[in-house]
Order: sequence, then structure tokens, then C-alpha cells
Amino acid sequence: METLLNNQVFCCFVFYAVLLVIKMYIISIIVGQLRLRKKAFANPEDALRHGGVQFMRQDPDVERARRAHLNDIENILPFLFIGAVYSLTGPSLFVARIHFLVFFLARLMHSVAYFFALKPPTRSVSYSIGQISCFLMAVQILMMVASFA
Repeated sequence: METLLNNQVFCCFVFYAVLLVIKMYIISIIVGQLRLRKKAFANPEDALRHGGVQFMRQDPDVERARRAHLNDIENILPFLFIGAVYSLTGPSLFVARIHFLVFFLARLMHSVAYFFALKPPTRSVSYSIGQISCFLMAVQILMMVASFA
């Protein structure tokens, strides 16, 4: 573990990875708070606890926040794997930092666009920018390990 902490690229990756996980937790909390405020529960036991089965329903605001959270899960989890492996392939710190920062900012913008229903194509552009960053890291990983396959 000590050698990983001496790897500046890996430490940079860990910094952005932790920020992204914290962002995911925050969105999860927002979903839960919206469910409570809007009285829109997904499970009967939660609805019963907060007023009755009539509150086992969907709400557009809760669903929007939930979709933002699901989109984070679908995109941040692969980044955590790709970014960790990429950081161990010996890339330039400058280039790696750009990849990690671009992905982080793209996911942040994607969440803002989702929550505030910003005009298209804001959300799709931010999604695409994040995907391009991950794709470029994946290609670099494959180029590095292709000779061993």
C-alpha cells in the first residue's frame, strides 16, 4: 500500500474518486429527503410508517433525482475501475489529472443539469465528455497490456 501512496497519479485518482463517491452519497441523501418531503415511497413499509399505503407512489421530482443517482452508479463505478487501472500504467501526471478532472466536472455538470432540468443538450454533452475521458483511458490501458495478451 505504501508504494501506491507514493504514486502521484494514483493519489490524484483517489482524490477525484473519493469526491465522486461523496457526490453519489449526497445525491442518495437528496433522493431520500425528497421521498420524505413529497411522501412518495417505493416500499409499503416506508409508506405505512409515514402515513399509509396511499403514499406508496411515484413523484416526478423523486424520480428525476433517482434517475440522476442511477446514472451516477452506471458511470462512476466503471470510472473507479478504469481510473484505478489507468493510474497504475504509469501515465503522465498532467494527462491523468486532466482525465480525472474532466470526468469529475462532467459528472458534476450532469447532475446539475439533471436536477435543474437544464436545456438540452447540456446533460447529454456532459455525459459524452465524461465517457470520452473514460474511453481514452481504456484505450491507453489496452495499448499498454496488449503485448501481454
